[in-house]
Amino acid sequence: MADDLRLRSVDGVNSAMTGAPAPPAVRLDTVTRTYGPLRALDGVSWAFPRGGFTAVMGPSGSGKSTFLQCASGLDRPTSGTVWIGGTDLGRLRETALTQLRRERIGFVFQAFNLIPSMDVEENVALPLRLGGRAVDRDRVAAVLERVGLADRMRHRPSELSGGQQQRVALARALVTEPEVVFADEPTGALDPRTARETLRLMREAVDLAGRTVVLVTHDPVAAAWADSVLFLDGGRIVDELVSPTVASVLARWDGVAA
Repeated sequence: MADDLRLRSVDGVNSAMTGAPAPPAVRLDTVTRTYGPLRALDGVSWAFPRGGFTAVMGPSGSGKSTFLQCASGLDRPTSGTVWIGGTDLGRLRETALTQLRRERIGFVFQAFNLIPSMDVEENVALPLRLGGRAVDRDRVAAVLERVGLADRMRHRPSELSGGQQQRVALARALVTEPEVVFADEPTGALDPRTARETLRLMREAVDLAGRTVVLVTHDPVAAAWADSVLFLDGGRIVDELVSPTVASVLARWDGVAA
């Protein structure tokens, strides 16, 4: 199964590079990441289509976090190549890699990572300021309107609920109009209702704005919002589920985690 998955993923990359107008949003080619004797990723190859929503699941220690960090340029693989669009991340110096992450990638984390001393508008505008770009207040207002927080622009994070803070974090990830959004357990600290609202907004970012979303999650309900689910185990992609439902994710998850 794993060999078949790798062949299909690489064949998809080749087709995209030779016949399609643009490369995949994200591509990993035989990516390995080791930490001393530990092999957290083991020769992973995959291509994420533009405008797609992919969930990544796996047991504890399967390599999910390392997968996200290498795919997003937060960490460099020990070997192999990672591409964002047509850019080989391995060829970039740290300054250029930081600039790419600010301009072309959005991040959403479980912990929100908002700046307590800044209000909502300032937190959302932060990636633009860090990237040396003029802050377009209309753009900031529009993205806050999209996540339902236009009336909270002057509030600080401590004045917001957890779900509202996560929506601010999502707005911050979307304000630069990134090619891809990486989300690491974004609903892990939320109650079911606010988790569902966050996932709906991510789904809309794909369906209405054409963003690419890669979601790392342990939650079958969250994974069911995606177009497909990748299952990691032992640092390798061992399965893929297309058009997931909660029931089908649970059934496949039981097989991987067994």
